[in-house]
Amino acid sequence: MTHGTSTTQAVILARGLGSRMRRETTGTSAQLSAAQQQAAAAGAKGMMPLFARPFLDYVISALADAGITEVVLVIGPEHREVRDYYSVAAVPERVAVRFAVQAEPKGTADAVSSARDAVRDAPFLVLNSDNYYPVEAYRDLRALGASGLVAFEADALVREGGIEPERVLKYALLDTDDDGWLVHIREKPAADDPLARRAERWVSMNLWSFTPAIFEACARIRPSERGELEIQDAVNVAIEELGERFRVLPMRAGVLDLSSRADVALVASRLEGVAPRP
Repeated sequence: MTHGTSTTQAVILARGLGSRMRRETTGTSAQLSAAQQQAAAAGAKGMMPLFARPFLDYVISALADAGITEVVLVIGPEHREVRDYYSVAAVPERVAVRFAVQAEPKGTADAVSSARDAVRDAPFLVLNSDNYYPVEAYRDLRALGASGLVAFEADALVREGGIEPERVLKYALLDTDDDGWLVHIREKPAADDPLARRAERWVSMNLWSFTPAIFEACARIRPSERGELEIQDAVNVAIEELGERFRVLPMRAGVLDLSSRADVALVASRLEGVAPRP
């Protein structure tokens, strides 16, 4: 399903509980400012202040650089700080921001479903609020105008993104056919899984282009072993039951991951000198 035009809307999943960010680890709190400690304690990864700007400003600015003009922030009913910031205190100039409320943190597929009434009937990007992706990844993905995702090479994530190898091993791995279409996505595969044993491992960092068909797929899945409605399960259903095809765009590049307090210093050092213009 190709619409023939570049995608202009993106959905940012900003509802998560931030459990890893809330967790204090030895020595990390001492490295954070008072404002950063407050954001960490609240699990508010997207609102983590970096050089007096919330992390989400950098994310939205990169989307705008890539040509995205509409952003939907999926938030919880309690996330008044996010809503007030982007609708009153610091209204973005380059993108129009709308909000979708995910009533409970039931998983990434439920978060995507929550945005159904907030997106137009056209392809849209989906991304995490705690990742800073390369602008070229957004550009390549929005040019599809159809279902697809960016596949990041595991070693490049370690080398260029500063992500620990053991963390990368826990990400979802991608099974792709010879023509560049997604066959299956496997969350947290075992060490002896054929995908994990490949010389080159291609990872999903949850950067997607979806068509509205994904909403039907999300409605068909059941909670995973973790008790959550997972977007990768919805994608597998879309492929296997709905006949949706997902183009895989391979990229050897880093992604900044702001999941825990220990990540703040590295992410700040990589974004130093970047002037966000959301």
